[in-house]
Amino acid sequence: MPDEMAQVLSVSVSATHSFSKATRPEIRLLAGLGVEGDAHEGVTVKHRSRVAADPTQPNLRQVHLVHAELLDELNANGFAIRPGDIGENILTRGLDLLGLPRGTRLHLGTAAVVEVTGLRNPCKQLDNFQPGLTRAVLDRDADGALIRKAGVMAIVLAGGPVRVGDTIACEWPAEPHLKLEPV
Repeated sequence: MPDEMAQVLSVSVSATHSFSKATRPEIRLLAGLGVEGDAHEGVTVKHRSRVAADPTQPNLRQVHLVHAELLDELNANGFAIRPGDIGENILTRGLDLLGLPRGTRLHLGTAAVVEVTGLRNPCKQLDNFQPGLTRAVLDRDADGALIRKAGVMAIVLAGGPVRVGDTIACEWPAEPHLKLEPV
């Protein structure tokens, strides 16, 4: 199901485990690895807490995507958040990232394809960046279930450049669709 309205607003990378990532006009995705030159690039997990638990785990967090609508919401609520500030590699607009089922493939630009693996689980680093930010990216649905709004994680199936302004097309997985869970 392509979504002609969905596009890449910003791309970011950081070679270190710093919280924020520097924006660039282009990043390169590497199949099976992640974002070239990013601290989270690799076949096995690179997130420091997960490495401490088991460094042989597969890296389901190769690429972090955030919807620009979240930044709009946060900025409207008094935060000062710019692209790359909360550690995302790809900032999107016009795509309900949080509503995608697990296994959705996102075609980014002309070549790159990522598969959504799950939700980013917000951590205290958000509050270290700006006090109250962790709470601001969490919500509750009508039944009281926790909603995590800090973006989605993905693995790279096909490499290639991803540039500001690229379109994003969605390829939904076969049913039954599985709800996104934190990874």
